[in-house]
Amino acid sequence: MIHLDNDMLWRQFGAAIDMLDEALRDCPDELWEERLWQDQPDQWVAAGFSTFWYLGYHTLFWLDLYLSGAEQGFFPPAPFDLVEMEEGESLPRTYTRQELLGYLEDCRSRCQETLRAMTNEQAGHRRRFAWGEVSYAELQLYNLRHVQEHAAQLSMFLGQQAGRGAGWTARAK
Repeated sequence: MIHLDNDMLWRQFGAAIDMLDEALRDCPDELWEERLWQDQPDQWVAAGFSTFWYLGYHTLFWLDLYLSGAEQGFFPPAPFDLVEMEEGESLPRTYTRQELLGYLEDCRSRCQETLRAMTNEQAGHRRRFAWGEVSYAELQLYNLRHVQEHAAQLSMFLGQQAGRGAGWTARAK
């Protein structure tokens, strides 16, 4: 049996989203399309996967998809594309800061509503992805870790390249 404290889960998940938000807002314009890592495979570089903005998009895409709980029937909101599901895909253009911040706000609202309303029964429903099968509750913990990992990478890049990085957020704002 799974027992959840929905508000506690939201406060920690929301803090990770807040840190991603701060990184996206703090990125200087001249670093928006810069590569984060110089040692990425050529196909990642060609597709834009190693740029600051793309890592922000990637993080939001998977946050949104994992909140939905299933790949089948998932499609991100306009103007975003269903790119991330198959090898060799690339996005048609660079997304702007405002587009990504709008997507982030949509995801934040949906995440808060979803987590606060989640019942123990919903939390226990099994979800299957290419990497494994987990309960919906565990999927959301996985999702939280994914958001935090990339928020930290973006923050570290900003610290290295611009002398500024996001501070630690203990709980959702």
